[in-house]
Amino acid sequence: MPHPTPSQTVGPFYGYALPFPGGSQPAPPGHADAVTVHGAVYDGAGQPVPDALVEFWQAAPDGSRTGRPGSLRRDPVTGGYLGRDGVHFTGFARVATDADGHWSVHTLRPPASAPYLSVCLFARGLLHHLFTRVYLAEPAADPLLAKLPAARRATLLAQPDGDRVYRRDLHIQGEKETVFLDFTH
Repeated sequence: MPHPTPSQTVGPFYGYALPFPGGSQPAPPGHADAVTVHGAVYDGAGQPVPDALVEFWQAAPDGSRTGRPGSLRRDPVTGGYLGRDGVHFTGFARVATDADGHWSVHTLRPPASAPYLSVCLFARGLLHHLFTRVYLAEPAADPLLAKLPAARRATLLAQPDGDRVYRRDLHIQGEKETVFLDFTH
Protein backbone atom coordinates (compact mmCIF):
# COMPACT_ATOMS: atom_id res chain seq x y z
CA MET A 1 0.00 0.00 0.00
CA PRO A 2 1.56 3.36 -1.02
CA HIS A 3 2.13 6.00 1.62
CA PRO A 4 1.13 9.61 1.09
CA THR A 5 3.89 12.00 0.13
CA PRO A 6 4.96 14.03 3.17
CA SER A 7 4.05 17.70 3.23
CA GLN A 8 6.57 20.37 2.41
CA THR A 9 6.66 23.72 4.15
CA VAL A 10 4.56 26.49 2.64
CA GLY A 11 6.41 29.44 1.08
CA PRO A 12 8.35 31.62 0.82
CA PHE A 13 6.15 33.43 -1.65
CA TYR A 14 7.66 35.51 -4.36
CA GLY A 15 6.09 38.86 -5.13
CA TYR A 16 5.94 38.23 -8.86
CA ALA A 17 4.17 34.88 -8.69
CA LEU A 18 0.95 34.99 -6.68
CA PRO A 19 -0.13 38.52 -5.73
CA PHE A 20 -1.79 40.42 -8.56
CA PRO A 21 -2.64 44.09 -9.19
CA GLY A 22 -5.78 45.05 -7.27
CA GLY A 23 -5.69 41.79 -5.32
CA SER A 24 -6.63 43.55 -2.11
CA GLN A 25 -9.77 45.17 -3.57
CA PRO A 26 -12.76 42.87 -4.02
CA ALA A 27 -14.95 45.99 -3.67
CA PRO A 28 -14.95 48.50 -6.49
CA PRO A 29 -12.90 51.64 -5.74
CA GLY A 30 -15.04 54.41 -4.26
CA HIS A 31 -17.96 52.11 -3.38
CA ALA A 32 -20.09 53.91 -0.77
CA ASP A 33 -20.43 50.84 1.48
CA ALA A 34 -16.79 49.74 1.38
CA VAL A 35 -14.85 48.94 4.54
CA THR A 36 -11.17 48.34 5.10
CA VAL A 37 -10.02 45.34 7.10
CA HIS A 38 -6.34 45.20 7.99
CA GLY A 39 -3.90 43.59 10.36
CA ALA A 40 -0.57 41.84 10.56
CA VAL A 41 0.63 38.24 10.61
CA TYR A 42 2.82 37.24 13.56
CA ASP A 43 4.81 34.06 14.19
CA GLY A 44 5.00 32.16 17.49
CA ALA A 45 7.68 34.49 18.84
CA GLY A 46 5.50 37.54 18.15
CA GLN A 47 7.62 38.64 15.19
CA PRO A 48 5.95 39.93 12.00
CA VAL A 49 5.91 37.54 9.03
CA PRO A 50 7.01 39.59 5.99
CA ASP A 51 6.45 36.89 3.37
CA ALA A 52 2.99 35.51 4.15
CA LEU A 53 0.12 35.36 1.69
CA VAL A 54 -3.44 35.90 2.91
CA GLU A 55 -6.54 35.01 0.86
CA PHE A 56 -10.07 36.15 1.65
CA TRP A 57 -13.43 34.88 0.45
CA GLN A 58 -16.80 36.21 1.48
CA ALA A 59 -20.44 36.35 0.58
CA ALA A 60 -21.70 39.48 -1.14
CA PRO A 61 -23.86 41.86 0.93
CA ASP A 62 -26.98 40.27 -0.64
CA GLY A 63 -25.87 36.86 0.66
CA SER A 64 -24.85 35.41 -2.72
CA ARG A 65 -21.65 33.38 -2.72
CA THR A 66 -20.92 33.15 -6.42
CA GLY A 67 -18.77 36.28 -6.69
CA ARG A 68 -17.91 37.87 -10.00
CA PRO A 69 -15.07 37.09 -12.35
CA GLY A 70 -12.32 39.58 -12.46
CA SER A 71 -9.46 38.87 -10.14
CA LEU A 72 -7.19 37.39 -12.79
CA ARG A 73 -9.06 38.19 -16.02
CA ARG A 74 -6.95 38.39 -19.16
CA ASP A 75 -7.54 40.62 -22.16
CA PRO A 76 -8.56 38.24 -24.99
CA VAL A 77 -6.95 40.50 -27.59
CA THR A 78 -3.55 41.22 -26.05
CA GLY A 79 -3.35 38.39 -23.51
CA GLY A 80 -2.33 40.99 -20.94
CA TYR A 81 -3.72 41.45 -17.47
CA LEU A 82 -7.20 42.97 -17.51
CA GLY A 83 -8.14 42.41 -13.87
CA ARG A 84 -11.30 43.46 -12.13
CA ASP A 85 -13.78 45.62 -13.98
CA GLY A 86 -13.97 48.23 -11.19
CA VAL A 87 -17.76 47.95 -11.03
CA HIS A 88 -18.65 44.57 -9.52
CA PHE A 89 -17.87 42.95 -6.19
CA THR A 90 -15.80 39.78 -6.66
CA GLY A 91 -15.79 38.31 -3.13
CA PHE A 92 -12.12 37.23 -3.40
CA ALA A 93 -8.90 38.92 -2.35
CA ARG A 94 -5.25 37.81 -2.24
CA VAL A 95 -2.75 39.94 -0.36
CA ALA A 96 0.94 39.52 0.38
CA THR A 97 2.16 40.90 3.70
CA ASP A 98 4.61 43.78 3.57
CA ALA A 99 8.02 43.96 5.26
CA ASP A 100 6.31 44.55 8.62
CA GLY A 101 3.84 41.66 8.20
CA HIS A 102 0.89 43.97 7.45
CA TRP A 103 -1.98 43.28 5.07
CA SER A 104 -5.08 45.28 4.10
CA VAL A 105 -8.30 44.49 2.20
CA HIS A 106 -10.84 46.94 0.75
CA THR A 107 -14.16 45.06 0.70
CA LEU A 108 -17.88 45.23 1.44
CA ARG A 109 -19.43 44.36 4.78
CA PRO A 110 -20.50 40.69 4.77
CA PRO A 111 -24.21 39.86 5.20
CA ALA A 112 -25.86 38.77 8.46
CA SER A 113 -26.29 35.26 6.97
CA ALA A 114 -22.49 34.83 6.70
CA PRO A 115 -21.10 37.67 8.86
CA TYR A 116 -17.41 36.99 8.34
CA LEU A 117 -14.52 36.97 5.91
CA SER A 118 -13.12 33.48 5.34
CA VAL A 119 -9.33 33.57 5.53
CA CYS A 120 -6.65 31.23 4.25
CA LEU A 121 -3.12 31.93 5.49
CA PHE A 122 0.03 30.67 3.77
CA ALA A 123 3.35 31.35 5.48
CA ARG A 124 6.89 30.05 5.75
CA GLY A 125 7.34 27.19 8.16
CA LEU A 126 3.76 25.92 7.83
CA LEU A 127 3.22 22.39 6.55
CA HIS A 128 -0.34 23.27 5.53
CA HIS A 129 -2.16 26.51 4.98
CA LEU A 130 -4.39 27.65 7.85
CA PHE A 131 -8.08 28.57 7.73
CA THR A 132 -9.78 31.06 9.99
CA ARG A 133 -12.42 33.77 9.95
CA VAL A 134 -12.59 37.48 10.61
CA TYR A 135 -15.90 38.75 12.00
CA LEU A 136 -16.49 42.51 11.76
CA ALA A 137 -19.01 42.32 14.61
CA GLU A 138 -20.05 39.50 16.90
CA PRO A 139 -23.31 38.08 15.53
CA ALA A 140 -26.20 37.28 17.85
CA ALA A 141 -25.91 33.58 17.01
CA ASP A 142 -23.08 31.79 15.24
CA PRO A 143 -22.42 28.05 15.66
CA LEU A 144 -18.64 28.42 15.52
CA LEU A 145 -18.40 31.32 17.96
CA ALA A 146 -20.87 29.67 20.34
CA LYS A 147 -18.44 26.74 20.82
CA LEU A 148 -15.51 28.94 21.82
CA PRO A 149 -14.63 30.40 25.21
CA ALA A 150 -14.72 34.22 25.21
CA ALA A 151 -10.92 34.61 25.12
CA ARG A 152 -10.59 32.33 22.08
CA ARG A 153 -13.63 33.88 20.38
CA ALA A 154 -11.93 37.28 20.62
CA THR A 155 -9.17 36.07 18.25
CA LEU A 156 -11.77 36.02 15.44
CA LEU A 157 -13.39 39.40 16.12
CA ALA A 158 -12.05 42.44 14.30
CA GLN A 159 -11.89 45.65 16.31
CA PRO A 160 -13.03 49.04 14.99
CA ASP A 161 -9.99 51.09 14.00
CA GLY A 162 -11.51 54.24 12.54
CA ASP A 163 -14.46 55.11 10.32
CA ARG A 164 -15.37 51.89 8.42
CA VAL A 165 -11.94 50.45 9.27
CA TYR A 166 -11.37 47.23 11.25
CA ARG A 167 -8.24 45.50 12.52
CA ARG A 168 -7.61 41.80 13.15
CA ASP A 169 -4.10 40.48 13.56
CA LEU A 170 -3.36 36.84 12.77
CA HIS A 171 -1.10 35.03 15.24
CA ILE A 172 0.18 31.69 13.93
CA GLN A 173 1.21 30.41 17.39
CA GLY A 174 1.81 31.56 20.92
CA GLU A 175 -0.13 33.24 23.66
CA LYS A 176 -2.37 35.20 21.24
CA GLU A 177 -2.80 32.36 18.73
CA THR A 178 -5.71 32.87 16.36
CA VAL A 179 -8.39 30.17 16.27
CA PHE A 180 -7.74 28.12 13.13
CA LEU A 181 -10.29 25.76 11.61
CA ASP A 182 -9.71 22.11 10.69
CA PHE A 183 -11.41 21.08 7.44
CA THR A 184 -9.64 17.72 7.12
CA HIS A 185 -12.38 15.59 8.66
